Amino acid sequence: MTPALDGFPSTAVLQALPQPIIVCAEDRQITFVNYAAEAFFGASLSVLTRQKLDDLIAFGSPIISLVETVAARRAPMTEYRVRVGSSRFGDERIADVFASPISDTDGRIAILIQERTMADKIDRQMVSRGAARSVTGLASMLAHEIKNPLSGIRGAAQLLEQSVPSDEIPLARLIREETDRIVTLIDRVEVFGDERPMEREAINIHVILDRVKLLARNGVARGIGFSEEYDPSLPPVLGNRDQLIQVFLNLVKNASEALERTQKPEIRLTTAFRPGIRISVTGISERISLPLEIVIEDNGPGVPPDILPFLFDPFVTTKTNGSGLGLALVAKIVGDHGGVIDCESRPGRTRFRILLPVASGVFQAPSEEVSAP
Repeated sequence: MTPALDGFPSTAVLQALPQPIIVCAEDRQITFVNYAAEAFFGASLSVLTRQKLDDLIAFGSPIISLVETVAARRAPMTEYRVRVGSSRFGDERIADVFASPISDTDGRIAILIQERTMADKIDRQMVSRGAARSVTGLASMLAHEIKNPLSGIRGAAQLLEQSVPSDEIPLARLIREETDRIVTLIDRVEVFGDERPMEREAINIHVILDRVKLLARNGVARGIGFSEEYDPSLPPVLGNRDQLIQVFLNLVKNASEALERTQKPEIRLTTAFRPGIRISVTGISERISLPLEIVIEDNGPGVPPDILPFLFDPFVTTKTNGSGLGLALVAKIVGDHGGVIDCESRPGRTRFRILLPVASGVFQAPSEEVSAP
């Protein structure tokens, strides 16, 4: 049974809040957590209340100093964009942290954690889409101004291959191959300018994932272990079959390349129906609900932290010879389907999570609302 909190609002009210809440005594012994905090830290009330805040929160965290200051001043305080690390989970999370004394008669402190991850990632997604629109204008110029001269250069290189001495043929071939590579790059950039309406239908996302897995096992992911955890009751998504295959095949391909030096490499595919997040986007009157969650996870070395926030921007890549357009195109296709994509990464685990709307006419559970620019 949940312990009562004298001098504090009803525990039923605290349990109903979606934000994690921790209450600790003057010595920072945890005396209460709500359901959201149990989910956030991945531990039950009985486990967490046997710990002190110092044991739960990573050493040196600003949360500890925030609680100390609130206890000394007996006044509420807030820390924005704090990195929350814990022994209960491996990766750090960005959050706003609010701390307040419960009453003037004892030393108990209430701590509320407002995770910023999804709001920030949706905001970043909108920035990435703006960058993709800039690439669209660049693509139109490149197609007209560059591809035509390149065609002439390629033709001249082919003639040189037939007429130069044998020891110079590799140089002529190099000119032709590099010309082809540039044309291919321009073709990939041009995809961002394709604004034609796509054909959509109600699709079982598991059929898409099974197709991708079959293609990958016989190609880019040969020799890599796969595991699945699917929600069998997942409703259909309204989408384009070929484009969704392209999205997930690209993500599996990237995961496979990241696993080249990993012992016992594994890619995990999971789906779930979540209460979802509703986002409001400029130019769209209705909020969009995104309850379908699809996750592509690998046990590779992870994405460098300095690149992670910009991973879906055009021309950003971790590969030596990469163009930086693959994930930008993935983000564009997901955005065209009304969804969002984000990435969480640390050594040993990288998770690409896609949230999509269900096909119209399917029941949707109530959703948390997040505003995006």
